[in-house]
Amino acid sequence: MADPYVAKEATPLDRRFSVAPMLDWTDRYFRYLVRLISRRALLYTEMVTSGALLHGDAERHLAHFPEERPLALQLGGSEPEELARCARLAEAWGYDEVNLNVGCPSDRVRSGRFGACLMAEPERVAECVAAMRSATSLPVTVKHRIGIDHQDDYRSLHRFVEKVARAGCRTFIVHARKAWLQGLSPKENREVPPLRPERVYRLKKDFPSLEIVLNGGILTLDQALAHLRRVDGVMVGRAAYHDPWLLAEVDRRLFGEDRHPGTPHQLVRALLPMVERERARGVPLKRISRHLLGLFRGRPGAKRWRRHLSRHAYLPGAGPEVLIEALSLVPEND
Repeated sequence: MADPYVAKEATPLDRRFSVAPMLDWTDRYFRYLVRLISRRALLYTEMVTSGALLHGDAERHLAHFPEERPLALQLGGSEPEELARCARLAEAWGYDEVNLNVGCPSDRVRSGRFGACLMAEPERVAECVAAMRSATSLPVTVKHRIGIDHQDDYRSLHRFVEKVARAGCRTFIVHARKAWLQGLSPKENREVPPLRPERVYRLKKDFPSLEIVLNGGILTLDQALAHLRRVDGVMVGRAAYHDPWLLAEVDRRLFGEDRHPGTPHQLVRALLPMVERERARGVPLKRISRHLLGLFRGRPGAKRWRRHLSRHAYLPGAGPEVLIEALSLVPEND
């Protein structure tokens, strides 16, 4: 008998390790940086609302470098027809996956009836997933919490996954904290509710044919590898942003590839041609350099690196020379 939860992907993405979608952070420049460090990590855009794509500047939200792939577009919305149109846009713009945000707890998102509040409406999420799947050949995935408010028992989580899986979603990215929709800020919702990875492990046990990816509280590759003994993939967020060089061993340790991105100095030099091209298009250096502040975290000269970029990358006309000058302040002893 066919498994009712399995929806095959034409070319399955390897989701063993991914970098989380983070609003205001995972733009195309940060993703380009990450791709120079890891060829295998799956990357996600910032959340883009369906309204912004359909009624705003779609190119601003969807444009990306070809080098970023494999790359997923994360959408925020709750109207199946609108999300279906956005899924078609994602395919047209060369994305590899469409992800629906059912985890963001912010007031703005909640007032738009999407994000974490949708965990209370599994039927609506299932309708959205079915509509997107009918509109695109790309895999459609869902990122969600383990619960919201007082609806945080495992039975409710199981019911949510079951209903959405029957609509054709085979990949669930689970932030292992519940969200409080009242009383906590988005930052507090990433820190205050306790992590419960055992519930994500249990989902994998109860739905062995589904792909279950764990998100939340993963700070090291050792932790990632430990989780991978119980789930199919891990997603790392702020730890990767604040310390991008954390990803330098991902391809070797998680994917078994015999490669290393070199040194942080070599990485910055590899970035320079892209910086030159973007500056020629009128992109200010600060839009790129802000993602580099943590590159030398924990290394000699890190403070001088950050200080130089903070003081000079924001000046009118700043260009690649600012990065070269900052590099000269950091010992190259790797």
